[in-house]
Amino acid sequence: MEIVKIILQVIVGLGILNVWLLRFNSKTSYRGGDAGNMKEEFQAYGLPEVMVYIVGFIKVALAVALLAGIWLEYLVDPAAIGLAVMMLGAIVMHLKISDPLSKNIPAIIVLLMCIAIYLL
Repeated sequence: MEIVKIILQVIVGLGILNVWLLRFNSKTSYRGGDAGNMKEEFQAYGLPEVMVYIVGFIKVALAVALLAGIWLEYLVDPAAIGLAVMMLGAIVMHLKISDPLSKNIPAIIVLLMCIAIYLL
């Protein structure tokens, strides 16, 4: 089971880093509302621009902690719990602006993977 946990840590960690560092300015079908990038998405949620950077910092830090947890196991549970909470927040934001369920799929999958990481 340890290998499954590590695989999930890598998938979640690299996935979060991909979204926040590589695809920050990219339009995807999962962005909230009609947003074309991360700043527009947070605008669609009615959040101030500073929240983009606060949430981004938290998510990137937790993703790095999850990846570092491969070697420093004490980081894994707090990082998985933290990212699960962040994914719940993402789901709530999508629901707040009445996005279709399909826009929640990435957050739901990452939430489930974080729960699995925590339980393994």
